[in-house]
Amino acid sequence: MRQAVIGAVLLAVGAVCVAFGLLPLPELAALAARVLPVLGFVLGLTIVSELAADAGVFDRLADVAARVGGGRTIGLWGAVVVLAVLCTVFLSIDTTAVLLTPIVITLARRVGLPPMPFALTTVWLANTASLLLPVSNLTNLLAVDKIGLDGPLPFAGLMVWAALAGVVVPCAVLLVVFRRSLFGRYTPVGLRKASDPVFFWAASAVLVALVVALTAGVEVWVAAVAAAVLLVVVAAFRAPSELRPSRVPWSTLVFAAGLFVVVETLHATGVTDPIVHALGGGTGSGSLLLLGGAGAVAANAIDNLPAYLVLEPAAGHEALRYAALLVGVNAGCLITPWASLATLLWHARLTAEGIHLSWGRYIALGCIVAPLTVVAGVFALAI
Repeated sequence: MRQAVIGAVLLAVGAVCVAFGLLPLPELAALAARVLPVLGFVLGLTIVSELAADAGVFDRLADVAARVGGGRTIGLWGAVVVLAVLCTVFLSIDTTAVLLTPIVITLARRVGLPPMPFALTTVWLANTASLLLPVSNLTNLLAVDKIGLDGPLPFAGLMVWAALAGVVVPCAVLLVVFRRSLFGRYTPVGLRKASDPVFFWAASAVLVALVVALTAGVEVWVAAVAAAVLLVVVAAFRAPSELRPSRVPWSTLVFAAGLFVVVETLHATGVTDPIVHALGGGTGSGSLLLLGGAGAVAANAIDNLPAYLVLEPAAGHEALRYAALLVGVNAGCLITPWASLATLLWHARLTAEGIHLSWGRYIALGCIVAPLTVVAGVFALAI
């Protein structure tokens, strides 16, 4: 609700800016053409992910991970890492943080293991593993057209080594921090049966088709909205009680729309020009590290989405500079609670599951992992 209120205020401020000519109508039209497909993707993917979770798809994946672990805690943790990475890469950061977290916590409790290492794994990887594909993070979707890459595979080619660093570094830190908890044994559990097999298999098929479409280069909003419509039709027959207005991410859409308008106004009026000039240009290691570091600092100060929007002009027209900025705002937003909306949603899920993690401890761990991940990710871009 708070996010929706902030978004409504931002939209009102944006409307005033347009009315007074601070944001010219042609620039507003260009902004709408850019961001409406992005918001359409967010809408479609959120509905698909929520309904797939209701159908038991993520529960089944977690049970498979428990079997793959083979009774060894480190094996289970490794399977959860793979699951979190794949979920983040193909279904976005929020899906991992919001939907996968409670499932992983339940899985850990079912096999008698402490849930915290697994819960922290999901939120860190939800953020840092979101570098590989445009659909992995909203910031990537905004950047891909600016970079001028034709489709998800060229984008992945640019980001692959940084994305790998975004997985390896947090996992290494987790292994050190939770070394006593991650080495041991557990009793594997059986696969739970879906309450409605038809709904389960239909949701599974839609998810697979959506992943294929997104990686094949289909317009992301078209693929996501089509998948959402198809799954809504299935749910209307198999699980009508799950079709609620709350499935639509109203607060996220309103917040993002208002944010886009206000930041575009700041760019149009030149307010952000001093920041852009201060970050300079060039694609040397020092310049890229400066931009990535600025992205990380801004993300932890004001949230990663507005941080990207404010600093985007500093990337100029260089693909490597866009990549460095994405490393900063995506992989660097692990310190403050508000640095990523996904982190706040994740913590709310933790509280709902009866797990306490103080923000003080989260910030302390973030101060270790965030700088290491950003530095490794930026230097990986030069490979």
